[in-house]
Amino acid sequence: MLFLSAALSLLSALARRERRQLVLTARDRRKKVRVAPRRIAASLAFATLFFAGAALSAGAGNGVVQMIDPASDSAPAADATTDTTTTTSTDPSADTEAAAGDLTPGDAQPAAEPPTSALADGPSGQASQPETPSAGETTPNTSSNTNVAGVRAAFRARVHSQLNKPGVAASAKSQPGAAKVVPARLLRPKVPPLVLPVKTAPLKKAIEREPEADEPNVAATVWLYRDLPDPTPPSRRLKPAFASQLKRISGRNHVDWALALAVLRARGERGAVPASGAQLRTLTKRLAHQGAKHNAWTSVLSLEGRTSFADRTIALRNLYRAVGLKALVKGFDWAKPHLEKQILNDKRITIYPGGRSDIENHRVNVRVLALIAYLAQAHGQVTVSCLISGHRLYARPGVISAHIYGLAADISEVGGIPILGHQQPNGSITEKSVRDILLLPTEMQPRQVISLLGLGGPSFPLANHYNHIHVGY
Repeated sequence: MLFLSAALSLLSALARRERRQLVLTARDRRKKVRVAPRRIAASLAFATLFFAGAALSAGAGNGVVQMIDPASDSAPAADATTDTTTTTSTDPSADTEAAAGDLTPGDAQPAAEPPTSALADGPSGQASQPETPSAGETTPNTSSNTNVAGVRAAFRARVHSQLNKPGVAASAKSQPGAAKVVPARLLRPKVPPLVLPVKTAPLKKAIEREPEADEPNVAATVWLYRDLPDPTPPSRRLKPAFASQLKRISGRNHVDWALALAVLRARGERGAVPASGAQLRTLTKRLAHQGAKHNAWTSVLSLEGRTSFADRTIALRNLYRAVGLKALVKGFDWAKPHLEKQILNDKRITIYPGGRSDIENHRVNVRVLALIAYLAQAHGQVTVSCLISGHRLYARPGVISAHIYGLAADISEVGGIPILGHQQPNGSITEKSVRDILLLPTEMQPRQVISLLGLGGPSFPLANHYNHIHVGY
């Protein structure tokens, strides 16, 4: 037993020692958190700045409110007056006399109300003398109540004086049954706004865009409509002697005078006397020998051997036949009345009633008349669907149509064949008509030849011209 007790005491001592060592080791390993003095100072500084900013913003907010609403200054002013009166005076009679001295004679009556409230109610209706307080009672301080009454009396006097102004009194008298209300503008005078409203300029009206000026990749085209000169200037007109000689020599050789003159013009003879008498005899004899009476195109082709020369010569012959020899001597303008009568009476030419009226009223340019007669001469028949009457004012936005000036014609049928459905590029009536128009001389060349075909020069296609050919000068 002794041995066991000694062993147990030894084991307990060892256990206590190990436990103590473990506790000490854990304390050493525990991390010690130390707060640096700099952090504490920074935290205090930021806290001080925060509260200082809050106080500053509160004071600035009160200042802004006072600037916007001056009526809010009445309460602080009343408090300040009360405090000043309380600290400077303790005698009720002196305060009452001071308040009465500040008022005007007309405002003395409202100031007399506070003393009446201090009277005691008795059965005889007489004012009782103030009782002397006993030794155990305390005397109440009545100076603050008197000061408040004086401030209220001063405020009522000020409002009364404002209401007695002429404008306010007149408005009050006009409504005898209405209650007396202090206008808001008296308590809150008008103050200019701190931020003025921004004045915006009125919006401009939208303007329609013009394709020639505003659209990208569109070239600007300016059409100038004015009176055109005579297609045949005096330098190009034939001499009367040459005209009579041409007609006489061509008749002797059984050749059309228009064909002989067309050959001379196609060769480049532009003068008033393109050939002499001997040259005319030689030319007419050759044409007669080549069978010009039966087939003019082949006879002309045999002279030069070029189809382009033959085509241009035939086109010039048809033009000269259409206008007549006198028009080549005296000018197209001189021959305009004759052309008008000729077109109106020609059975090969069909014109709608409005177009006939335009021609009768001399509104159509002589170039258009010559063109109509030329197509009738070249193809044997022509139908005019539009001259001036019946056409709209604008060809496209901002561009007035050439029809309005009598400088254009719409052809809907040539040679008895309608343009509608016959605009193929290979030998159609539309192609033949457009080629004949493009073969006209420079002085008769149009500016616009519109159909579904574009053959160069002034001709170009437009989808809405599927049923007619537009020719404009």
